[in-house]
Amino acid sequence: MSLVVEHRPAESRFVVALQSGPLARLDYHVAAGVCTFTHTGVPPEFRGQGVAALLVEAGLAWARAQGFRVVPACSYVDLYIQRHRQWQDLIS
Repeated sequence: MSLVVEHRPAESRFVVALQSGPLARLDYHVAAGVCTFTHTGVPPEFRGQGVAALLVEAGLAWARAQGFRVVPACSYVDLYIQRHRQWQDLIS
């Protein structure tokens, strides 16, 4: 399965279209130079396949490129940053 992350800024989310039609998503909001990642959602049948990690990587890379600080309000994003030290400098 080839996965492509799409950024939908008008919806404040990153998405991955999955084979059976559902979307996996990473939701966020931005205010005053801070990007708060609020929710990561992956349909149950696709969990454990790296989809959420792919979304979070894309979101964090985008936040870094924009010069945003990050608030990991989503527990998955928080855990991901704890496990991947290269993103810890973004924490607000």
